Amino acid sequence: MKGINRARTGMAGVVATFTILALAACGGGSDTSGDGGDGEDGSGDVIRVGFSQLGAESGWRTANTESVKESLSEENGFDLTFVDAQQKQENQIKALRDFVAQDVDVIAFSPVIETGWDEVLQEIKDSGIPVVLVDRTVDTTVDDPFVTWIGADFKQEGTTAGEWVAENAPDAKIFELQGTLGSGAQVDREEGFGEVVGDQVIGKASGNFTRAEGKTAVEAALQAYPDMTMIFTHNDDMGLGAIEAIEAAGKVPGKDIQIVSVDGVRDGLQALVDKKFNYVVECNPVFGDQLAELIKKVYDGEDVPKETIVIDEAFDQTITQETVDARAY
Repeated sequence: MKGINRARTGMAGVVATFTILALAACGGGSDTSGDGGDGEDGSGDVIRVGFSQLGAESGWRTANTESVKESLSEENGFDLTFVDAQQKQENQIKALRDFVAQDVDVIAFSPVIETGWDEVLQEIKDSGIPVVLVDRTVDTTVDDPFVTWIGADFKQEGTTAGEWVAENAPDAKIFELQGTLGSGAQVDREEGFGEVVGDQVIGKASGNFTRAEGKTAVEAALQAYPDMTMIFTHNDDMGLGAIEAIEAAGKVPGKDIQIVSVDGVRDGLQALVDKKFNYVVECNPVFGDQLAELIKKVYDGEDVPKETIVIDEAFDQTITQETVDARAY
């Protein structure tokens, strides 16, 4: 059955080549779930999925991982092998090759950065196993390297943040706290934001999407750019680190230095309620159910869209505590 499905995927599920998607977010080892019994995906088959998550660098990533595991469960007809790459591309490449060796039905992964995948993607393509990209994108010379992609519109997130700045703080002197350099989220959020208010950005540095590195980057920025009045951070965790650095410097976050962020995790929205963040553009991590449906269609050889955009919202300081308390992540 699996061989038939894979052949059908090669005919019906392969989509037109696109090397860089304009759209794309923001523990080690592996675990498996599923015992090979009959699933509930309609065909009676259990779909063996290898999923490589790029890491656990943020609250967003943790929520995304939980959503994926919950949806790709034995009860839903999946046998999932999950590997956390700990934000190292070499770990992720090893995991992808292990999935090929295991002859899984579908490979899904969230690439830690955009480049450096040519060799392993070609190996996967040669194996005939379909690939679903999750959250982030790749820049590759391999033809038709994946069937479909699901995630947020990172560039639009940056654009939305920039539009708020243009309307509410047109004279702000902005320090841009970037995510992991070379990742789709970093590249696209920077581009979208820059197209709107790039001339207001006085400095940039990476906080690697983590709270600790965000704090360190802002500590240095406070010394290098003493006249900055705003931080645009590529995710909430770095923004929370920025709050610590700002307060340690005797300044008031949200007032002396405004903070515009992307993610919308509970801690980030709490900072918005507490008036320490000024604006948050959501990047919804809870789309495991949509991913599961895509994987079922890919396995069955059905036509799937080239991309599925997860819908995001945006929040300002009018957000209520009730909204934060009701947040699922």
